[in-house]
Amino acid sequence: MKINLKSFILASLAIAAGLVVLLGYFIEFPLLVSVREVFLQWAVILTGIALLVGIVNLGRVHWHKVRSAQASSVYSIVLLVSLILTLLVAGYSGPTTGPSLWIFKYIQLPIETSLMALLAIVLAYAAARLFYRRLNVFTLIFIVTALLVLLGSISFPLIDLALLRYLRDWIAQVLATAGARGILLGIGLGIVATGLRILMGADRPYGG
Repeated sequence: MKINLKSFILASLAIAAGLVVLLGYFIEFPLLVSVREVFLQWAVILTGIALLVGIVNLGRVHWHKVRSAQASSVYSIVLLVSLILTLLVAGYSGPTTGPSLWIFKYIQLPIETSLMALLAIVLAYAAARLFYRRLNVFTLIFIVTALLVLLGSISFPLIDLALLRYLRDWIAQVLATAGARGILLGIGLGIVATGLRILMGADRPYGG
């Protein structure tokens, strides 16, 4: 069977790097720990460079939309202006100074809050559509949960809704947390399985 030398070298390097980082967490050997730290620093640097490349590509795509005068070019102009201003402010004064925090507090945070409000409306609309199109036990559970959370988050004048607030907090702290932890456990197991497949050479996303 003919072996592709390039694939063999790439697979060997990826498997060796993964094993060094993995063993560096379990074996307290100074040289192994030092090499692991170097590999992790390289990974952080490469991640930062990939982020910068993504930002440049984002700006290039939206600049092309502006130049070609597409129908949605006004949104591209807003994005480019916001990106440039944020980079200039954060690059000149730092990400934790007053001007940068002002942008976060009075621009980004209100936008995120508005998106969360839209999400609540979308959930209510989805619940109504489910009620008319697919009525079953799970639909009823979803609708009742959404109503309890929404009503528990609203304050009515001259009416004390302590029970609804208690139910909302219980749903958020118990049911939602349990579901989120289950999802995170599934993601963790998937990452472990993918890492093992890469270490064994079964998957080769590095081009090998």
